[in-house]
Amino acid sequence: MTTLANVLIALVVVVLVVGRQLKARPLETGRRPWLVPAVLAVIALRDPALIDHDHRVTAVLLLAGSLLTTLAMGCVWGWTVRLWRDDSGTLWTKGTRATAYAWLGMIAVRIGWYGAAAALHVRQGSAVLLLSLGGMLLVRGLVVNWRARGVEHGHTLAA
Repeated sequence: MTTLANVLIALVVVVLVVGRQLKARPLETGRRPWLVPAVLAVIALRDPALIDHDHRVTAVLLLAGSLLTTLAMGCVWGWTVRLWRDDSGTLWTKGTRATAYAWLGMIAVRIGWYGAAAALHVRQGSAVLLLSLGGMLLVRGLVVNWRARGVEHGHTLAA
């Protein structure tokens, strides 16, 4: 895929995810939290420009650091979500102000990694963005689902 297509995919995913996260909605526990991240990872891993072949070792180290940071941010994001069960036992979720700040932080971190790569003359294409986004979504989904198991009827598990 082209860089423009990858960036557009990432933007669409971010807009949809953030829009959904900031609204109260039932948590779909039967969903597969790995499906969208897997699709993003497949698209990213198929891109031959994922690793800058002119600076292979540095590119791999930057990618690894970027992914570790992004996975940690996905964990933080999962903890910012408010979870509760209503009187009927339905599990609800809603992003908080901390969720919005986490997103801003994730964007700043992503820009920082691109800046570090540019300073080291390593090309990082949009595939890195898609792979990072997929990892972040996967970790966030796993954290929210893990936290959801601890929510009792009528209780709120706030961020």
